[in-house]
Amino acid sequence: MKILNIHKTISPDQLLQLIKEKLNPLFREQRQTAIDFTTENKNGIIEISQPDLYEGFLFRIGIKGHELQVSRSEHYVDDVNSLTIESILNTLFEELADDGLVTLVLEG
Repeated sequence: MKILNIHKTISPDQLLQLIKEKLNPLFREQRQTAIDFTTENKNGIIEISQPDLYEGFLFRIGIKGHELQVSRSEHYVDDVNSLTIESILNTLFEELADDGLVTLVLEG
């Protein structure tokens, strides 16, 4: 899990909306492929998946105060699509953060 401080409080619905609006278009632009990902709010946890290609989730993002708790499926850590999603999420987190400041609290 990676914990990031975005120095701002947001709701799961705000995070969900941003990811739904931007993840798939940015992914298609970067990877030049027509893969679309599903993004859902599951009891306050944002989950990104692609059921046609991957079993289970690719990413789960929880919110605790100013912190985003990002879990990545251990089954796909070296997958190019998963790496691309992670890069896009990092960009989106900077967009959400106050003054674009994202601080890594924990990575493990």
